[in-house]
Amino acid sequence: MNNGVVPSTVLIVDDVPLNRKLQQTYLDSEGYNVMMASDGLEALEKIKQQPPDLVLLDVMMPRMNGFEVCQNLKDDDDTRFIPIILVTALNEVEDKVKGIEAGADDFICKPFNKLELLARVKSLLRIKHLHDELEKKIKELEVAQRKLYKLAITDGLTQLYNYRYFNEQLKHELNRAVRHNLHVSITMIDIDYFKSYNDTHGHPAGDELLKTIAHLLRSNIRNIDIAARYGGEEFALILIESDKKAAATVAQKIRELVEKHPFPNEQTQPNGKLTVSMGVATYPEETDDPEKLVALADSRLYKAKAAGRNQVILD
Repeated sequence: MNNGVVPSTVLIVDDVPLNRKLQQTYLDSEGYNVMMASDGLEALEKIKQQPPDLVLLDVMMPRMNGFEVCQNLKDDDDTRFIPIILVTALNEVEDKVKGIEAGADDFICKPFNKLELLARVKSLLRIKHLHDELEKKIKELEVAQRKLYKLAITDGLTQLYNYRYFNEQLKHELNRAVRHNLHVSITMIDIDYFKSYNDTHGHPAGDELLKTIAHLLRSNIRNIDIAARYGGEEFALILIESDKKAAATVAQKIRELVEKHPFPNEQTQPNGKLTVSMGVATYPEETDDPEKLVALADSRLYKAKAAGRNQVILD
């Protein structure tokens, strides 16, 4: 039957051993894996340990009847999609209505015909497998969407956030800061004499330098802060809930870390060392406009460069 495919598992729940044995014989003949339980409570415990693909559930049982077991399974998110066939000697309309209300997927009346039982089992299992495949595809799609979103907001070389995401998050954080009366600071960062390094040692060396700087940034800010590659050799930080003093502390720490880091061939740089220049601007003291905040930090960055590089300008 299975042709290499794992056979479906069916749980038979019936308090009469002869009934269980008969159903097992029918199911065994078609190659199904069979589990058995003698009452509703045992069935719930077995389903919790090893969920089957389908349940053949007798209605009239001690301790917990089939309607109650069915309702319990359908109320649980982990088991609600397991198909249930109620097996009953009752053939009254109200009993079927009660079963439908409890969440039963199908009914079969005792005494049942072997072919009818197997046909109903096969039909519901086909629907169950289609549902499982759909769930699998949905999960795969969700994973793919998350990967695509990450690609859309990430700089491919440095794995920092990109320019677009930086701008979106700056607006978002400023709006949040307005609502909750918080500070937000940004820091613009530029590698000093990067063109000289790139021209002297080649683009692969320049790319490695950018990745190293990105790693230093990412490793020395909080998880709530945002580090982005703003463009070329320029980086940007959004420092959440940070006033000018706190931002200055972070910026100086990063500047010193870069200055002390042993970069390959840095001795060939014009100042004999690989360094960065930085400019800082803060909301709400200076502006509540995201573009003006970036412009302020950027202008201070270029003041730092004009003043000799390897420094942080705060105003």
